[in-house]
Amino acid sequence: MTTLKAKLKEDLTAAIRERDELRSSTLRLTLTAISKEEVAGTSARELSDDEVQKVITREAKKRREAAEAFAQGGRAEQAEREKAEGEVLAAYLPQQLSDDELEQIVAAAVAEAKGAGAEGPRAMGQVMKIVNPKVAGRAEGGRVAAAVKKLLAGG
Repeated sequence: MTTLKAKLKEDLTAAIRERDELRSSTLRLTLTAISKEEVAGTSARELSDDEVQKVITREAKKRREAAEAFAQGGRAEQAEREKAEGEVLAAYLPQQLSDDELEQIVAAAVAEAKGAGAEGPRAMGQVMKIVNPKVAGRAEGGRVAAAVKKLLAGG
């Protein structure tokens, strides 16, 4: 078993003992998502820590989107619950990049792409290829794409 998955299981057991309903339900759902991912495809397999982290990232993103949807629908209580679940999951993810750090990485990648002869909005794909490995897991794709578009547009 991977170390991250083992930590999730240990934390779930602790949350159940402490009768922490929010943590226990969030961790249960996350472990279920991991199990589903393990048996998806043609044969069952054990996920690596990186793959487990991607599942946790996907689950955290679902919580953020659900919180926004509930807030827009005027259901503040459910929105708060989703936000709280997202915060529980965030503890298992690497520290997110600040806007300034992300902008510096993107600026370096844009300069690198321009050096290779790519300019303007058509260089988006080339810049994303350079940026994605550097920010993997530390910045959401939408945030990265927005920063790249802004810099390519000359902003």
